[in-house]
Amino acid sequence: MKKILLFIVPLVLLLVGVYAKRKFFDPKQRLNAATEQVAKLAGKSQLKDGDIIFQTSLSRQSAAIQLATHSQYSHCGLIYKTGDSYFVYEAVQPVKLTPLNKWIAKGKGGHFVIKRLKNADEILTPRVIAKMKQVGETFKGKNYDIYFDWSDDKIYCSELIWKIYKRSTGLEVGKLQQLRDFDLSSSIVQQIMKKRYGNSIPLNETVISPVSIFNSDLLTVVTAN
Repeated sequence: MKKILLFIVPLVLLLVGVYAKRKFFDPKQRLNAATEQVAKLAGKSQLKDGDIIFQTSLSRQSAAIQLATHSQYSHCGLIYKTGDSYFVYEAVQPVKLTPLNKWIAKGKGGHFVIKRLKNADEILTPRVIAKMKQVGETFKGKNYDIYFDWSDDKIYCSELIWKIYKRSTGLEVGKLQQLRDFDLSSSIVQQIMKKRYGNSIPLNETVISPVSIFNSDLLTVVTAN
């Protein structure tokens, strides 16, 4: 019996490892899984223009953002529908539209949360959605802002969402903060700040974080995976 177990246990672990690798690490498998997920959400009418989607980014600065904001969510974008396809308008390098399935697939573990205005049916009318896209167009192609400056010269993910909502609906989705309000004690955070700012850290700079938008009282969860 022991000999059989010594054979079976490693085999099971090997098979589990192969499955996990294919599902969570193989790019093609991740994209296929995300494509299926988007199809299911669309079939259930769980996707609407103006929805906000959150994920844990795999970018180099993601860990620092998570530590500084005490949140697993380090990236976010706006969902738009064009024809029969869904996209995420996001501030990466540069600001652009990304197919929703590809956006989901590039996040950690393919996990995401979609949130929506509680009174979206009343506020996000076709005219307002058109206004949102018009405002968003002014940022299209702009460089990603690694310094988190509040100007419109460059833009980061949560800033893009906040400004589009503010300028098209008048709503402030998420509480504005200053850089000094975040937890800057981690060595990872300090290393990145030192590299970017030197000894002149702009602690009074206005900032909007993904988690601040995520925690907004104006939003409700649509779905999570």
